[in-house]
Amino acid sequence: MDHLLIRGGRPLKGEVPISGAKNAALPEMCAALLTSEPVQLTNVPRLHDVRTMRRLLEHMGVAVETHGARGGMDFVAPDGLNPEAPYELVKTMRASVLVLGPLVARFGRAKVSLPGGCAIGSRPVDQHIKGLQAMGAEIAVEHGYMVAQLPPGRTRLQGARITTDVITVTGTENLLMAACLAEGETVLENAAQEPEVVDLAELLIRMGARIEGHGSSHIRVQGVDRLRGCAHEVVADRIEAGTFLCAVAAVGGDALVRHARAEHLDAVIDKLREAGATVECTPGGLRVSSLGGKALKAQGFRTSEYPGFPTDMQAQFMALNCVAAGSSLVTETIFENRFMHVNELLRLGAQVQVDGRNAMIEGVPRLSGARVMATDLRASASLVIAGLVAEGETVVDRIYHLDRGYDQMEEKLRGLGADIERVR
Repeated sequence: MDHLLIRGGRPLKGEVPISGAKNAALPEMCAALLTSEPVQLTNVPRLHDVRTMRRLLEHMGVAVETHGARGGMDFVAPDGLNPEAPYELVKTMRASVLVLGPLVARFGRAKVSLPGGCAIGSRPVDQHIKGLQAMGAEIAVEHGYMVAQLPPGRTRLQGARITTDVITVTGTENLLMAACLAEGETVLENAAQEPEVVDLAELLIRMGARIEGHGSSHIRVQGVDRLRGCAHEVVADRIEAGTFLCAVAAVGGDALVRHARAEHLDAVIDKLREAGATVECTPGGLRVSSLGGKALKAQGFRTSEYPGFPTDMQAQFMALNCVAAGSSLVTETIFENRFMHVNELLRLGAQVQVDGRNAMIEGVPRLSGARVMATDLRASASLVIAGLVAEGETVVDRIYHLDRGYDQMEEKLRGLGADIERVR
């Protein structure tokens, strides 16, 4: 199994390009199921999860081709495809549930495995099911599968007003895609507002969908008879951008984070500036400079849905707090089990105490390299940042987690001057 070997203490300088957002690319790949015409995506990141979604779509009969150096992928979903997503593919990636809405909307039926467990906590799909039922689908859970179909005599889903019990990104995306081919108007209340949801809506509009209000908690969709093919560029990954901003701030240095968009990272940028890093908007992205370590002031924060501080940046900023001056309180409100990186940070010499959903961090003068184990995607990134700061050698095991969400992270860090290598 691959691991990363990091020799810490080197400042990060130069430029780093940010890839397309995984959390936009995956639902946009599923959106290709809504039409028989070609859907062309560019800036698709080279990630394990993208490869898994490709395998799932190809299993159902979608023709997928890659092209060009800019992450180009073409999708053609024929009328006669098999609308079934088996457990063997769905179990490895929860985003596979995003095929449910498009399949029911276009083909009138679907059989999709329930996703497996998740290391960072429960992410139930009941909101997806309730929303599709409100649109007229009949859904039963049988032998670990969601079996959905339209009632006898119906050829399309019906528009409805849907208010989800909680804010759910994948739930909003699933229902948004389904609503595009439903008959009449669908209103999604309590909708997720993330930039990835907005980017999906922009793709659907290019395909001929009639959508208003995306980016707010109130999305209105007028259903159409059919959608067409189109070309679309996947938005830059705000979490990858935030991760590199935190890395440069924690280690010290000066770097241009290319393609990063400030309006997608307001909460993170505010905290970095309060900590003492300089973050400036430029035509090419965001420039960050910092003296790093104890020159920074620790910052407390509370995770929340967008536009609040993202849960996907909690672990990375905690690594920064571990070496910043002072104490900080981090409260995790989204997932109930997202402090698993703390025990690994302790192995590096961090001082962190966890009490339920709260973590109290006391900054230390230095971290010391050690062997650590990644437990999930963002925990992996936090350990890499900590390893870049630590004295001596740090080995990060189980980096297959990292490969699920970061496109060639070690190569990008080497481009900034980090001493890091993948050991196979």
